[in-house]
Amino acid sequence: MGKTRQRQFAAIDSGEWVEASGIVIKLLKDDNEGSRHQRFIVDLRNDQTLLIAHNIDLAPRIPLAVGDRLKFRGMYESNDLGGLVHWTHHDPMGVEDGGFIICRRRTYA
Repeated sequence: MGKTRQRQFAAIDSGEWVEASGIVIKLLKDDNEGSRHQRFIVDLRNDQTLLIAHNIDLAPRIPLAVGDRLKFRGMYESNDLGGLVHWTHHDPMGVEDGGFIICRRRTYA
């Protein structure tokens, strides 16, 4: 199962919408260059990790702790470290459905 999910993410093109769930394994410093992003790493429980870059100029900051389980939808970008997901917020133009993060029964979009 783990290798299958890992292959699934490896087969996804950058710029595609993804939806998955996982466990927060590391909290990182915010990226404050340009739009501000809350950053953290999620383990998908299958040898696959993803960096989540959650735009806190467009969506509320999430009060996260290591070990939190969450579900997310966002845009996937491939990289050598397992990939990253951004656009985990509403579409400010209202064109797309946008993304979200659900943590502790609360939706952040």
